[in-house]
Amino acid sequence: MASAAAPRPTGPGERPNVPSANNRFPAVRDYEQVDREVIETLQPSFGWFAALATAIFCLLIGISTWIYQIHEGLGAAGYQPPVMWGVYIITFVFWVGIGHAGTLISAILYLFRAGFRTSIYRVSEAMTVFAVMTAGLFPIIHIGRPWKFFWLIPYPNWRLLWPQFKSPLVWDVFAILTYFTISSTFLYVGLIPDLAVLRDKETNPIRKRIFAMLSLGWRNSDREWRHFMRAYLFMAALATPLVLSVHSVVSFDFAMALTPGWHATIFPPYFVAGAIFSGIGMVFTIVIPLRRFFRLQHYITLNDLDAAAKLCLFTSMVVGLAYLTEFQIAWMSGNKVEQDYFWNRVFGQWAWAAWIMLICNMVLPISLFSQRLRRNTTWLFILSIFINIGMWFERFVIVVPSLSHEFEPWQWGSYRPTWVDYGILLGSFGWFFMWFLLFIKQLPVVAIAEIKEILAPRMRSQHGGGSH
Repeated sequence: MASAAAPRPTGPGERPNVPSANNRFPAVRDYEQVDREVIETLQPSFGWFAALATAIFCLLIGISTWIYQIHEGLGAAGYQPPVMWGVYIITFVFWVGIGHAGTLISAILYLFRAGFRTSIYRVSEAMTVFAVMTAGLFPIIHIGRPWKFFWLIPYPNWRLLWPQFKSPLVWDVFAILTYFTISSTFLYVGLIPDLAVLRDKETNPIRKRIFAMLSLGWRNSDREWRHFMRAYLFMAALATPLVLSVHSVVSFDFAMALTPGWHATIFPPYFVAGAIFSGIGMVFTIVIPLRRFFRLQHYITLNDLDAAAKLCLFTSMVVGLAYLTEFQIAWMSGNKVEQDYFWNRVFGQWAWAAWIMLICNMVLPISLFSQRLRRNTTWLFILSIFINIGMWFERFVIVVPSLSHEFEPWQWGSYRPTWVDYGILLGSFGWFFMWFLLFIKQLPVVAIAEIKEILAPRMRSQHGGGSH
């Protein structure tokens, strides 16, 4: 019986699916090293407990703030006419974008056989699941009466009334549930070979039984690998158009309104490009500390980070083009309301937020044209923080200036988030990182099986062409 630690069998004349496979992971000597070093990351440490305690503390702040809001009413948040959407919807779209990017990065890079995907795709897929879980909280928080959340679900209530299918909140329920189902399935299918490795290495009988059940009896046979590769290819092909459509649905929350700055056909591709860009930023935010803390430099190499940084640079340029296109459309439309709105966005009441967005998302990523900076992990981490800030402010600039500066001047107003808004925002980050930190201590953060598949040609050459 073949060991689960061995790579996928490769037929005669079959080329590995990663270019220059023999040049990847030069510091990795054999399969046992992969098992040992990746499984070592599952051992708890003081740093991990400290990070988990910090995340839980932030989550408790958010929960306490939410309880206060439920007691005092939604007026405890910063909403005031005409701005009746605020931090909650901004953060909802932010987390949806982070979530959509993870699977989109993983699926598209898999379909294009991008070699650097191997190092980062497990983190991006896990990030997707937990980001969607975080985003799903905000429609419930936003309605103010969380015990009525089931009215958002598309089924008739006890008064035999169907939900309002013209409501963006109902669209968001479809988007969140559909995407969570696909992304979690995609993550689990990719984990099956690694779960078998953990099963074979585990000594605790309870954990061994759990891994045995989750690995579905995986024995690393050629037949299992053929079915696995077909299933994974199907999931990647399904996830790619689904992500595009689901995030387009989220953009319709805005584009279907007549509000200045929202009523535009550019929103679906604009939101998808922004999602990929923000997702890469969050991947850097997570991967670079993991790489250093777990000593995974052998597997998450500078070449991989360099390639991911190029993708980050490209998506930044696409997002920047979308920003400029918005201004061009307003300028050429001849619509005085649209023109005044975009002038106000950059030079008026909300100029500070717009310039934070433009600098973080357009100006700073230009630095990635430099190979030295693309391979500098400190700069990539700092830049990723700025990207996360810039993408949150992008959603702020979309939501608040439009609502505060609509058609009638007498309706114009302002918006100032309260400590309740900021507390729940902080709690969302605590919720996300709590689940992610729990994940990295239960399951491997890099794909053991795919790393071995890349090493397979080298291992065969070391053993005279025979199988290992």
